[in-house]
Amino acid sequence: MLLDILSGDYPKHMTQIELFGFIAAILTSMAYLPQAVMILRTGVTTGISLAMYGMLTSGKVLWLSYGLMVTSYPVIYANALTMCLAGLILGLKARNYIKAHQVSPKPRITGLVT
Repeated sequence: MLLDILSGDYPKHMTQIELFGFIAAILTSMAYLPQAVMILRTGVTTGISLAMYGMLTSGKVLWLSYGLMVTSYPVIYANALTMCLAGLILGLKARNYIKAHQVSPKPRITGLVT
């Protein structure tokens, strides 16, 4: 379906307003791709907020649910794609956060060496 839309041969039941929505959905969803690729390549997530990506991903789950309930394909596709990309970034950020905040056990002194 996406290739049909990009080629200009969109389904007859789709209005120009829905096509407009698909274009907006593609552009805003793809905006997360460079961030996801950079994090996958470098593994560095220090410059992004765990709370922000947590809230964003949660919001995308709700928007996707809404899109499914009202059967709005632009809303469904945009939020499914963005949810995947934001969820990937969130998962990597959470992994790095946990790794950075792990408390390493203190060495135990068992005896004096003389």
